[in-house]
Amino acid sequence: MVVPHHAGGARVARHRLAAELAEAVSPAVLADLVAVLAELVGNAVRHADPLPGGVVRVSWRLRTTPEGARVRLQVTDGGAAGGPRIRPADPAAADGRGLHIVTGLASRWGVDRDGLGQSVWADFDPVPAPPGLVAAG
Repeated sequence: MVVPHHAGGARVARHRLAAELAEAVSPAVLADLVAVLAELVGNAVRHADPLPGGVVRVSWRLRTTPEGARVRLQVTDGGAAGGPRIRPADPAAADGRGLHIVTGLASRWGVDRDGLGQSVWADFDPVPAPPGLVAAG
């Protein structure tokens, strides 16, 4: 999906993700997914250029495995000169904690770059489906 390259884009992405995965993962895992997606879209809006058309591309993939569901979130933007990096977070600072949150909640994250921009992704390894729910593959 594409969302506008402004703060409202994160809200649209969060709501869509929550609606699509609510029955596939536990509420606790869904809360982590929503938090990480919000951080990734927020970082794209604050620190990167938009894609053509003034948008950011957001995607997720849910794969069912014998161990549980695996989820990958991905946010693609027009790129930034410095690229995403974890920086020390001063307790008094109003910002600077986003990638710390991503690191703490996701199994791993990274950045892929091409000639059009960059994609920041976050993987969540097996996240068991709640009892009685079957994750779509």
